[in-house]
Amino acid sequence: MINKDKKIERIIGPAQSARMVETIVGCKWSLTVYQLLAQGINRPGEMVRVTEGLSTKVLNQCLKRNIEFGLLEKLSYPEIPPRVEYTITELGYKLLSILDSLTQLQEEINKSK
Repeated sequence: MINKDKKIERIIGPAQSARMVETIVGCKWSLTVYQLLAQGINRPGEMVRVTEGLSTKVLNQCLKRNIEFGLLEKLSYPEIPPRVEYTITELGYKLLSILDSLTQLQEEINKSK
């Protein structure tokens, strides 16, 4: 017997986190920035110097977007000349583990084709 009074509510996906993942993965340079930070390259000038094709303008847009999502933290030092460094936040490390899982899923999909 089917209970017609019981209604199932529509599940709403995690819109904000899905948008964040889409933005980060969709950005040509975000994953490269995370790779640079993991290698200890945390200053913008050095990032541009060691990455072929990356401009200062595009890097700054990428860093700003990641800071807005709370994935990176900007550290400014009161020195002359000014020194700025970036670090991955706890939330950023959580995203990286999710991206690692997505990479593994993609590899499994590729193997099954």
